[in-house]
Amino acid sequence: MLKHRNDAACPANGFYTYSAFVAAARFLSGGFVDDGTDVDTRKQGDRGCISCSSTCCNEIARGGSRRRCAETEPFAWRLLFQARIRGYSGNYNYGPAGQAIGADLLGNPDLVATDPTISFKTAIWFWMTPQSPKPSCHAVITGQWTPSSVDQAAGRAPGFGVITNIINGGLECGKGSDARVADRIGFYKRYCDLLGVGYGPNLDCYSQSPFA
Repeated sequence: MLKHRNDAACPANGFYTYSAFVAAARFLSGGFVDDGTDVDTRKQGDRGCISCSSTCCNEIARGGSRRRCAETEPFAWRLLFQARIRGYSGNYNYGPAGQAIGADLLGNPDLVATDPTISFKTAIWFWMTPQSPKPSCHAVITGQWTPSSVDQAAGRAPGFGVITNIINGGLECGKGSDARVADRIGFYKRYCDLLGVGYGPNLDCYSQSPFA
């Protein structure tokens, strides 16, 4: 499925392994791959997570950027690396995620880029955890999320487009056609086809307002 994962040109060649994924999934098993009452529902969760992960890379491996946390932010003071399999670009993710998985990600933020099991754990944590006003990606892809009146007014309807909005809406959503959004949809469709399941509605976020 991930045919270029170990290409020589990939900066994180050899980093992500099946055994690390299994270990992380077992640690955070509640609902990740066993939610729903049928195989299609489980596939929906799998396909969404895989498709979003496919658009990300290990930034430290390619000399990624880093920034200091603002003193007013939660979990402030620590230097954070923008290295992620998922959206770990600020302390608002490193702090809560570290607490959830039992790792000191504020003291050792590079664990996300150097320990494949922790990298997958943080990815799964991000996928499964709602961060108000955003629902969790998992709730959206498994049909458990019902948009509020605020969501409806913002054009946010159930479907893969909302997941892009959750992950990177401030940069990619509500701006009309966007190549990055199209790339995410392409990955998503590929994995849906491989798993033999439908795409569902509302794949893009071109006309959705980002979450506040």
